[in-house]
Amino acid sequence: MLGVGAFSLWGVITTARRTTPIYDPPVLAGRQIPGYCSAGVYARHEDTVVLTSSPHCAGEGITAITPDGTTEGVFGPTARSTTCPHPDHTCAGSDMNYLVVAPDRIPWGHLNEIDLGVGGYRTLGPDTAALGCDDIGIDDPIELNGRDVYRTGQVAEKGEYLHAVEQDGSYFACMLASRVQVGPGDSGSVVLVRGIPAGITSRSLGGNLGFTPLAEGLAELGLDLCTTPDCGLTPPATPPG
Repeated sequence: MLGVGAFSLWGVITTARRTTPIYDPPVLAGRQIPGYCSAGVYARHEDTVVLTSSPHCAGEGITAITPDGTTEGVFGPTARSTTCPHPDHTCAGSDMNYLVVAPDRIPWGHLNEIDLGVGGYRTLGPDTAALGCDDIGIDDPIELNGRDVYRTGQVAEKGEYLHAVEQDGSYFACMLASRVQVGPGDSGSVVLVRGIPAGITSRSLGGNLGFTPLAEGLAELGLDLCTTPDCGLTPPATPPG
């Protein structure tokens, strides 16, 4: 269990007005899936475009229908480890699932972008690789935009996450903690470390951010991070006129 109760500093919340465009369909990576929780990054599952998220949003097979009636996609499986040192727990490298994006909601040409709201867009280059636990250090700068609230801070701790079964039942070999404040709806949002996709918002640790590493979750789910505008796929032809 991480000793986050000793934290005394808080992350910075930016409330400025955004100045960047919102595409149609919008880039949801980094933002909120309307009516659900927050989104991570775009990735590929074979030839399918998916958007990483959190099992806190919805379970496998649930259709994500936004309050205005738009179908964003269908939630897929949850990441699981092939081995588990605590058989009475659910073991995973990251607290992560994904949304299979509906074909008409794929923002072609922008799949390597992350929308941080007032923090602006982050564009991933072709050589970008998601960070894993070993790639992240204490005091590394972080940023996230869960619930469309842009926040910055630093990594403060990392270690195992293990609760009694009756309290949680989850085991993660690596949980990272920050002083950044989080709340309901932040789950699933991507955490950037040193500007690189690195984590999935997973827990509130005394009101502070707890996140699990992104690379481990991508590997367990068989996903490839989108690092080019169309993620190596061919967009559907645009009808004439």
